[in-house]
Amino acid sequence: MLAIGRGIMAKPKLLLLDEPSLGIAPLLVKEIFQNVKEINKEEGTSILVVEQNANVALSIADFGYIMENGRIVMEGPVESLLSNENVREFYLGMSNKGEKNYRNIKSYKRKKRWM
Repeated sequence: MLAIGRGIMAKPKLLLLDEPSLGIAPLLVKEIFQNVKEINKEEGTSILVVEQNANVALSIADFGYIMENGRIVMEGPVESLLSNENVREFYLGMSNKGEKNYRNIKSYKRKKRWM
């Protein structure tokens, strides 16, 4: 949070955050991302967040990119990403039937996910 605060003091047009949730307690992660969203709305600062926790990142985002092996494989407004079956299954741990247990999924490695 200190690093984010120091970055905000410079009144940037674009703030880049790399894994802001890394090593942080889950309750603090929620608070940090709420603060990031407030900064975006109140200050008008564009924020680029690189985050592996897709649930928390997509909860505050307006637009998202999904990368695999250094390539962007999907992009779009958050609403379209959240409604995409592959995104829900592979990144959010959900399917149309509810939560999945990845130990029981054999199709993850076999399924061709992206074009």
